[in-house]
Amino acid sequence: MVRVTLRRRTSYNTKSQKTRVVKTPGGRLVTRYLKKKTSAPRCGFCSSKLQGIPRVHPKEMHRLSKNQRTVSRAYGGNLCHKCVRDRVLRAFLAEERQAVKKSMKE
Repeated sequence: MVRVTLRRRTSYNTKSQKTRVVKTPGGRLVTRYLKKKTSAPRCGFCSSKLQGIPRVHPKEMHRLSKNQRTVSRAYGGNLCHKCVRDRVLRAFLAEERQAVKKSMKE
């Protein structure tokens, strides 16, 4: 165990007070406070976690480039691949149903 002094006022090991001991280029050991992990971005339809999108705070997400914020697909970054596939399939089947109805009328 390494003895280091904490930088903040409170000494309790709470969720927002997690630390890591880091060695500086000058050779000193100092404490670094860790950020809390944010919740993962989720699908707007089924609430499953979206893959390919980083778990960062909204402010940091704004700083990322466009291709890091989304997935190159229709509804990329909003819906998961399964929900997009279901939507495309549903739209296709609805169109086919209308075409069949039209042909049956004639």
